[in-house]
Amino acid sequence: MTTATAVIIVIVAVLAVLIVGFALYRKERSRKLRAHFGPEYDRTLRQYGSETKAEEALASRQKRMEKIQIRPLTNHQRDQFADQWHGIQSRFVDDPSESIRDADRLVMDVMAARGYPMADFDRRAEDISVDHPHVVSNYRKAHEIALTHKNGEASTEDLREALVCYRRLFDELLEAQTAPRR
Repeated sequence: MTTATAVIIVIVAVLAVLIVGFALYRKERSRKLRAHFGPEYDRTLRQYGSETKAEEALASRQKRMEKIQIRPLTNHQRDQFADQWHGIQSRFVDDPSESIRDADRLVMDVMAARGYPMADFDRRAEDISVDHPHVVSNYRKAHEIALTHKNGEASTEDLREALVCYRRLFDELLEAQTAPRR
């Protein structure tokens, strides 16, 4: 065997190891993202139409949120927000429209108090999806119903569903403790 042949064999072997290593890395990354984001992973995959693009978007969200200090609520804040929610819920029967507006506002107030950036709705939903991937769909659904209601196209039952969706996110934001980030 000549030296040139040996060098070629070593180069091919190194390339093969690199390719296999990269494939294993991608597979593990996909598994972790799918496990963390759950239904949000599938929604993002449908949105981007490509596993690579969807995973890059999800990983980008995680990186962005690593730089943001999400803090737990104080007991006083938690009690105040819970009291406000109770008021919103009790007013629903008399004024469903106003209750939905108030619920949306209260969810944003809780997010702000916890330290979430308060950009446009899509960015807020992306940010919430990092720490609360299993309830962000509720936030999107409630927001969609609220927009439909602004156009006069939502029934009282739709508004009730929106309030329930806001409640699921609200409960999670209110009770969640900040998870340590890597």
